[in-house]
Amino acid sequence: MSASPLAIDPPLPSRAMRTALALGFAATAAGLFVHDTWRALPAERFALSLVLAALACLLAWPLRARLRGKMASAIAAIWFLALVVYAGALPVLAAAALGLAALGVGLWLVPVRMPARAAIAASVGLIAIAGLAGWTLAWPIHRAVVWWPLLVVVVAWRHRAILDALRPALAGWRAAVDAAPRAAAATVLLFGLASTACWLPSLQMDDLTYHLGLPAQLRLHAAYAPDARVQMWAYAPWAGDVLHGLVGVMAGREAHGAMNALWLLLTAGAAGALLTALHAAPRERWAALALLASLPPLVWMAAGQQTELAATAVTLALAAVIVADAPGRLWAGTVLFAGLFALKPVHGIAALPLLAYAAWRHRHTLPWSRMPAAIALFALVALSSEAMAWRATGNPLLPLFNHVFRAPAMPPIALDDARWHAGFAPDLLWRMTFDTDRYYEGWDGALGFAAIALGGLWLLALLRGPRRGLLVSASLAMLLPLLPMQYARYAWPGLCLLLVLLPIGAEARLGRRAFAWSFVALCVLDLAFQANASWLHHASVMKRTLRSPFDDAALLRDWLPERLLLRRLPPGDRGAVLAADPGRGFVAELGGRGRTVSPHAPWLQREAQAADGDGSGAAWRRLFAAHGIRWVLGDAADASPALRAGLDRAGAQTFAREGTTTLWRLPPASAPEAP
Repeated sequence: MSASPLAIDPPLPSRAMRTALALGFAATAAGLFVHDTWRALPAERFALSLVLAALACLLAWPLRARLRGKMASAIAAIWFLALVVYAGALPVLAAAALGLAALGVGLWLVPVRMPARAAIAASVGLIAIAGLAGWTLAWPIHRAVVWWPLLVVVVAWRHRAILDALRPALAGWRAAVDAAPRAAAATVLLFGLASTACWLPSLQMDDLTYHLGLPAQLRLHAAYAPDARVQMWAYAPWAGDVLHGLVGVMAGREAHGAMNALWLLLTAGAAGALLTALHAAPRERWAALALLASLPPLVWMAAGQQTELAATAVTLALAAVIVADAPGRLWAGTVLFAGLFALKPVHGIAALPLLAYAAWRHRHTLPWSRMPAAIALFALVALSSEAMAWRATGNPLLPLFNHVFRAPAMPPIALDDARWHAGFAPDLLWRMTFDTDRYYEGWDGALGFAAIALGGLWLLALLRGPRRGLLVSASLAMLLPLLPMQYARYAWPGLCLLLVLLPIGAEARLGRRAFAWSFVALCVLDLAFQANASWLHHASVMKRTLRSPFDDAALLRDWLPERLLLRRLPPGDRGAVLAADPGRGFVAELGGRGRTVSPHAPWLQREAQAADGDGSGAAWRRLFAAHGIRWVLGDAADASPALRAGLDRAGAQTFAREGTTTLWRLPPASAPEAP
C-alpha cells in the first residue's frame, strides 16, 4: 500500500506565522539598505516590464468575452501570440510538436492518478526522447524529413491518450482560474514577462562558444561529431542541447526561444502538480507560481541554452512524483532522476536528498524486484554522453577529472573557476541575496529576495511543519551544489523547489489579506530587480528586440558583430574559422568548423599564447597552416602585433568588417579545408 498523501497542515497560531513573515520582510529591508542593494535597482528596465505588462492587459481585455471572462486565459493568449511573432511561428510549431509527442511517450510511464498528469508526462517524455536520441547523435539521420514524420506518427498513434490527458488539464486550469481569478491573471502576467526572454536571439557567451555547437551540427550535417580538442565540453552531458537541436532541425534555424517557452510551461505545470499533491489552497498555489515566475534568474535561463531551466522543471516534476498519491511512480521517477544527470551531473547530485526522502517515504512499498530494470533505464537515459566520451577519449567525465583520466584530448588538469570560491558559511544565502555579483554573473539582487523574506516561514516550517522531511530534502537540494563552489546558478533548481513549498498552509494562518499583500509585495520587489539577472536585460537588448522583431542586425551590430560577419561567409565554404580573441570565441554556430584560442580549447590556447611571443608572426603562420585555418575573426584594433604580423605573412585579406571587428580571409593554398 502506498504511503498516504501528506496531510493538510494543522493550523498554527497566526501570531507565530505573522511574526516570522514580518521578521523576514524586515531583514530584507535592512539588507537592501545596509548593503546599498537598492542602488542597483534597474529602474528603467523595471519601467519597461510594467509597460509590457500593461500592454498585455490592454490587448487581452477584448478577448475576455471570447474566453468566458477569464482574464488569465486572455493574457496567456496574448503572450503566446507575442512568442510566435518574436520567436518564430515554425520554431513554436516544432516545439509544440515535440511537446505533444513527448506527452504521448510520457503517458506510458506516469501513473494515471498523478495530479496535473499532462505536465509531468510531457517532462518525462522530453527526457526520454533526449536520452534515446543521445545515443544516435553520430548517425546522419537528424533531418527535418525524419523528425517531423516521426513526431507526427507518435502523436497520431497516441492521440487518444493525449486528448484524455489534455481534457482534465484544461478543466483543471479553468477550475484553478475560477477559484482565484485575479491571482491567476497576475501569475500569468508574470510568467509572460519571463517568457519575453524567449524572444531574444542567442547572445549569451556559453551559448555562442559551446551550446550552439551541437544544435548547429545537427542542423547543418544531420549528425554530431564531437571533437574535444576543439571544444573541451564537446562530450559534456547533452540532453538539453539535444532537445534544442531537434527543435532547430525541425524549424531549420536556431530555436532555443521556443524550446525554452515549452520548459517554462512545464515548470509551471510541474510546480502546480506538486502543489496539488500537497493540498495547497487555490490562492497558495497561485502565490507559489507567481513567486516562481518573478524570480529574476528565470529570465536569464529562458534567454539561452543553460541547463538550469530544464533542470528546474524536472526537479519539480520529480518532487511531484515522489509526494503524489499515485502508485506506479518508479518508471517516471527513474526517467526524471536520470534526466537530471543527463542535463548536468550537479543537478542529479542535488536531487539525491529527494531520492533519499522518496526511499524513506515509500520504504514499505519499494518495488525491489524492479530495481535492476530501473537501473538499466537510468543508464539508458542518463549515460549516452559519458559512454561516448569514454570510448572516444578514455575519460567518461571529460573535461572534468582529466588530471585523473589523463585523456590526450586536453591537458591533464583539474578544472576550477576561482571566481566562485567566496566561501561556504552560515550567512551564504544572505550574501548571495545582497552581494550577488560575487556568486553569479549579474548585479546585486539578481537572485531575488524570497529566500530572506520568507526565511521565517522556512524556519517555522522546519521546526513545526508536517512536511519537515520534504523541506529538509529541498533545502539540501539547494545547498549541496554550493558546497564545492559557491556558484548560485547551480543552486537554482533546488531554490525554486524550496520556495514553491513555503506558501503552503500560510494563507489560513496569516489571513487572506496579509497573505495576499505580502506575496504581492515580494513579487513586485523581485520583478523590480529582474533585469539584474543578466546583461541581456540590464542593457537595451529587449528594447532593440521590441523595435525590430524580424531583424536582429542592428542588435548584433552593437553587441555581437561577430555573428553578422559569420553570416557573410560564402555559401558552400568549409574552411575552418579561427576566433583569435580568447575572450570572444563565438564560433559554435558554425557547426564544427569553428576554432578558438579560449580556455575551451586548451591545447590551441597554449599554441596561441606561444605564437604571441613570436613578434615575426611566423608562429601564427604555422598555427594557421597546422589547423587548416581559412578565416580569422577578431578585433583589428586589439589584435596583438604578433597576430597582425602572422596575418600579413599568411597573405590574409580583409573580407568583411563591422566597426573594428574584422573577418580576414587566408589564401586557400595555405589553409586546407576543416575536416
